Amino acid sequence: MDLCFLSVEELNQLYKSKTLSPVDVCKAVLDKIRSENPTYNAMCFVDEEQAIKDAKLSEKRWRNGKPLSQIDGVPTTIKDLVLTKGWPTLRGSLTVKQRDQWNEDAPCVDKLRKSGAVLIGKTTTPEFGSKGVTESRLNGITRNACNPERTSGGSSGGAAVAAARGFGVLHIGSDGAGSIRIPSSFNGIFGLKPTFGRVPAYPASPLGTFSHIGPMTRCVRDAAYMMNIISQPDPRDWYALPFDNVDYCKNLDNGLKNLRIGYSKDLGYASVDDQVANSFQLALNKLTDQGVHLEEIASPLAEDPSWITDKLWFYAYLNITTDMTETDISEMDFLQQEMLEKARTYNPKDILEAEMERVKVATKLVSLHTQYDLILTPTMPITAFTAGQFNPWGTEKPEDWIRWSSFTYPFNQSQQPAATIPCGVDTQGMPIGIQVIGNKYDDALVLRAASFLEKL
Repeated sequence: MDLCFLSVEELNQLYKSKTLSPVDVCKAVLDKIRSENPTYNAMCFVDEEQAIKDAKLSEKRWRNGKPLSQIDGVPTTIKDLVLTKGWPTLRGSLTVKQRDQWNEDAPCVDKLRKSGAVLIGKTTTPEFGSKGVTESRLNGITRNACNPERTSGGSSGGAAVAAARGFGVLHIGSDGAGSIRIPSSFNGIFGLKPTFGRVPAYPASPLGTFSHIGPMTRCVRDAAYMMNIISQPDPRDWYALPFDNVDYCKNLDNGLKNLRIGYSKDLGYASVDDQVANSFQLALNKLTDQGVHLEEIASPLAEDPSWITDKLWFYAYLNITTDMTETDISEMDFLQQEMLEKARTYNPKDILEAEMERVKVATKLVSLHTQYDLILTPTMPITAFTAGQFNPWGTEKPEDWIRWSSFTYPFNQSQQPAATIPCGVDTQGMPIGIQVIGNKYDDALVLRAASFLEKL
């Protein structure tokens, strides 16, 4: 029994029966991080002493039959964009100084901590989360869990690799243009970008209404347990949705019968690798064999909306760098400096135009749910490319930063829930994912569909 790869339910059973202790699991995870993190570079901060202390407290609660929740004693990591009390939150940047104070938890961290999760440490991110790969001048390159010569994807690449390599069970990521789904697909794990506002966030992201906090795990049910915790309300986020008190685990095994499911192989504009296309088609065939009715959606979008994400993301750099000196800016990664220079050429009319076009794209995507309960696409049009490149082409142009992730950023524009589930590998053994998209607020249905796909 490998203690680093047990699920929440398995840990619950073993803790309850006193067959296993949270301390045993915590120590196993810490040993694994010490052994493998030098190769993969997924963790940028590990608090061994506090993790062991918290695991011992959890052990006492389980022995007394009074665990705080089903995730009590479960090893957990936090992406280094997310505030964690007492730990540095450097956001992958040399411009965030170690002398800064970190005196509070973000909402998701607060809920996890109060539920007894054993917080292990922080996972790597590119500078300010603004790449589809995970590398920075601060932390270096985070490498793929299946092949260290390949990229982890990003920006939650550290979380994805940590999940895949057993550096914990539960992992917090964030997603502003695909940052949960890209690395989850590239590393062969499950990742959910919930409906915008479903998981409260604080402080507010400089990306405004693009960025979503969500779970990254090795199995769907573990993510559902996380959602039960992290979707609880927090008054610090005025974007947060009203608490719906949904049990995200309850209907995971209800299947997909009587649901209207559409699929798109390219969203109307994406160029897809043949091996990815074949794996996606095989997954569709398996669904059909299980009696699931599928309908192809012809060209959901007329053209690639990546330019909208480009403008609004780049413009966010004016916000991120407001209090920076020119010396600070010179310490930023080259791509981030280029994004800032692009943003300085925009005027208010450019941003208003992008916002209005975003509304049109979002309306088209959400309106599909008048016909379909769920939509399926490939998660990524490619598999993981060479580590050290920031896109598959090896260029360094700002406009090439995310358009290779054709299936992810539209659903940040529309704020819909979207998840990725492994559905195959290419001839090099690199993972391929299938994406499940739901209507806004249908997060539980997306998890239910993902659970069904996971078993195929």
